[in-house]
This record gives sequence, structure tokens and C-alpha cells, in this order.
Amino acid sequence: MVLCLTLVCLVCSALLGGVYVLTKDKIAMEQIRKTNDAISLVFPSGEDGAYFDNQPSSEVMRVALDGDSVSVYPAEKNGELVGYAVESSTSKGFNGTIVVMVGFDADGNIMGTSVISHSETPGLGSKMTEPSFSSQFVGRNPASFRLSVSKDGGDVDAITASTITSRAYCDALDRAWRVYQKVVNDNSK
Repeated sequence: MVLCLTLVCLVCSALLGGVYVLTKDKIAMEQIRKTNDAISLVFPSGEDGAYFDNQPSSEVMRVALDGDSVSVYPAEKNGELVGYAVESSTSKGFNGTIVVMVGFDADGNIMGTSVISHSETPGLGSKMTEPSFSSQFVGRNPASFRLSVSKDGGDVDAITASTITSRAYCDALDRAWRVYQKVVNDNSK
């Protein structure tokens, strides 16, 4: 009985390891594609084409914030820095971690936001992905726009029946803003 169970475990482990080896590169490529898509979403295209012409995902910087490492992607157009995309997260969501990508122009204005992953309640907290909620951040500068819900004295209209998710989303954006400020301050020295 023990020998049979041991053999079954060894075969299953070998199969699982084999599947991992076969899919590891594909999973990494899919993650890069997902990151590039999120970066493209937070920097809208203009009349003259794309907002940036470099490959931000290949120029990623890691910035330390609150004991965590945050990814920052510089966006350039014709060799000139035009903004940063910051991949931020918060664990304050109703059902766990929320990961967002936030695009900032060179002046610190939010160009766009994109939710990369979340586990919020469908039909309630998941409304953070809808333009009716996320569009209120576009064009705003967190230096003068308080990234907290109006119930807490901020400038953000919360999602009806999803104040916890709205607060978490604001927290993720605030973290992105702090990282942006840190990058700009470090690069101006």
C-alpha cells in the first residue's frame, strides 16, 4: 500500500513539474503582454498616435515603498520622458488584494487607471473597473485632488454599496502617487 501510494505521488509530482517547465515561458510572456496592455490603457492614444513610443515594460524600475517593491514603467516619446505607469496594489479590498496600473504624465496628472486583478464581489465592488467610476480620476492631480472617498472628506465619489472597495481603490492610487513622487524626486537630483 505504501509503495503504491509513493509511486502515485512520484508520478503526479513528475507530471506537475513537467507541466510547469512546459508552461513557464508562456506564462511569463502572457504576464508581459498583460502588463503592456495595462500600460497602453493608462496612456490614451492621441491624434498623433500612441502616447509613448518606447517599450516601458522592458525598462521597469523597482521602487521601495512601505516595505514593498513597486514596479514603475517610464513612458517616452521621441526619447523624451512623458510620464510613468505605476503598478500599485492594496490589500484593503473587500475580498483581498486589488492591483492597478496608474498612468501619470510628466506634471503628475493621472492619465488613466486600469485594474489588473481583483477578487471583489461581482456586480458591486467589480464596478471599479467601469468607466463610470474610474473616469473620475482622469486628468486629476493628486496634489490637489484628495484620493479618498467623499464620506471620508475626499474628492472621490464611491461606488454605491461598495465603500470598502472604493477606499481600497483610492489607497492603491495613493500608493501609486507616492511612488510617482519618489521617482520624480530621485530623478531630479
